[in-house]
Amino acid sequence: MARKLHYKKESPQIELDVTTFLNLMVVLIPFLLATAVFSQVNIQELNLPTQAAGGAVPDTPVVTIEVMVRKSGLEIGDGKRITNTLPRQDGKLDLAGLSTQLRDLKATHPEKNDATVLLEPDIEYNDMIAVMDAVKVYKPKAASEMVVLFPEISIGDTP
Repeated sequence: MARKLHYKKESPQIELDVTTFLNLMVVLIPFLLATAVFSQVNIQELNLPTQAAGGAVPDTPVVTIEVMVRKSGLEIGDGKRITNTLPRQDGKLDLAGLSTQLRDLKATHPEKNDATVLLEPDIEYNDMIAVMDAVKVYKPKAASEMVVLFPEISIGDTP
């Protein structure tokens, strides 16, 4: 019997054309970089309340300033009772009224630098930051100067 020998033919080398892909990348990468949103990180400095240390009794009574953020509005207290209430106006917090009240408190207690912001559950983050900014600094509408009120802020839950 005669055998048939089959010879394997070499397949031609196919060259991959990547120029269209490179053209796409040249256009796509600058477009993505131009439209990308780079996030900004802002840090709010907070002071956590410390436990009262034993020792000497202070000569003057300790002044406590509490700002309570509720769904119904803002309340300003002295640690024992609520002294002022600022209801929401058109669904927004009365931050201008809060700044005015805190400016008056700062005038009566100029040595005081700390305040406590107490929040109800489900208060929006933007509302919390806006209240913290109003507690830190008073910004009059007419003047360009800012008055520092209570820069040392502690936060917590409302009672």
